[in-house]
Amino acid sequence: MAKFELKLPKMGESVAEATITNWLKNVGDHIDADEAVLEIATDKVDSEVPSEVSGVLSEILFQVNDVVQVGQTIAYIETEGGVSVDAPSQKTTDANVETVAKTVETAKETVAASLDFADSDKFFSPLVKNIAKEEGISLQELDAIKGTGKDGRVTKSDILAYIKDRQSQPAPAQQPAKPVTPVQQQPAAAKAAPVSVNGQDEIIEMDRMRKMISHHMVQSIQTSAHVQSFIEVDVTNIVKWRDKFKGTFEKREGEKLTFTPIFMEAVARALKDFPMMNISVDGEYIIKKKNINLGMAAALPNGNLIVPVIKNADQLNLVGMAKAVNDLANRAKSGKLKPDDTQGGTYTVTNVGTFGSVFGTPIINQPQVGILALGAIRKVPAVIETPEGDFIGIRQKMFLSHSYDHRVVDGALGGSFVKRVADYLEAWDINRDI
Repeated sequence: MAKFELKLPKMGESVAEATITNWLKNVGDHIDADEAVLEIATDKVDSEVPSEVSGVLSEILFQVNDVVQVGQTIAYIETEGGVSVDAPSQKTTDANVETVAKTVETAKETVAASLDFADSDKFFSPLVKNIAKEEGISLQELDAIKGTGKDGRVTKSDILAYIKDRQSQPAPAQQPAKPVTPVQQQPAAAKAAPVSVNGQDEIIEMDRMRKMISHHMVQSIQTSAHVQSFIEVDVTNIVKWRDKFKGTFEKREGEKLTFTPIFMEAVARALKDFPMMNISVDGEYIIKKKNINLGMAAALPNGNLIVPVIKNADQLNLVGMAKAVNDLANRAKSGKLKPDDTQGGTYTVTNVGTFGSVFGTPIINQPQVGILALGAIRKVPAVIETPEGDFIGIRQKMFLSHSYDHRVVDGALGGSFVKRVADYLEAWDINRDI
């Protein structure tokens, strides 16, 4: 028998950790090669971790809700002869045994710590929870700490700074001792699920992704000063051009030609013209992004939302953009996105017109500073200017709705950017080669 170390696999350059959400196998279960052993979650994507070998699951080092770093050993699988495994050599056995023992002890401490602060809507790492527990910091105090980590998370530095500041505060004046009533000694009651008053309403708990979306959206509103600009665009030439070439494109490329890659191309060009829309904010600093990575908001079959990212979108031609859009959309619908597919976005586009909406006021995808909503394309009567005079005709039009962060983007920039996108769309060459 040999022992194989099942490690948390690398999930992309920008993904360093994941949370275990479910063990699909128990200790003693047989596992086939490539069979899923557990489920993990990053900020937005749920994934499965498969086994590289066949064998029996002999030991589990982490439990559900534990946060694991990429490359950490999370379980051991006993394999039978002939299989090359990551078993420790004789020289490193003692060191590895000590490491495993420490890992198990850390896991146990993490599980114990994770039982605290369960009523909070915020995410706290096991390390932060341990420090809070040791320093006697209450849930209310921990919730009030302003985090400087990603998505406003409280980091080790944040909580240590809070403890230092709290210790430096003068002690409150002594008050006459008062007897503590039994009610005061009782722990705070856990949040109870709402109850249907009429007995007929259905109470549904949010799933993990819905809770995270809820948190991110509220945090974005609290972080950014949202302001919107709207502009109507004549896309008649684009509609005619697509109708003319979509059959040829699908036959040649094996891909459907939707309007989305055309709009994405225009947005990427406009971001090159206005690089100060391709930024993020970190405290009082502006980070000007080198790459143009377009997020593409997509609805999942279960009704949740996810934003896969087209990397270096400005470097793609229309064919490449169409393939990237279709690939991400198809994998989003089938639940096959990888964690890195949703990381690194610098600007986001959402197509509210898919559901018939004329325009919308989308919420900024932090830490970006802008998001563009594409409204439904409609046939409308419009004034057409010609050298012979004006007349009324039927045109294909849509609204672009641009939400931007007024902390760093003023109306001149926000309005000029969306106007440039509209200009690129209205200037579409009806004779453009595919």
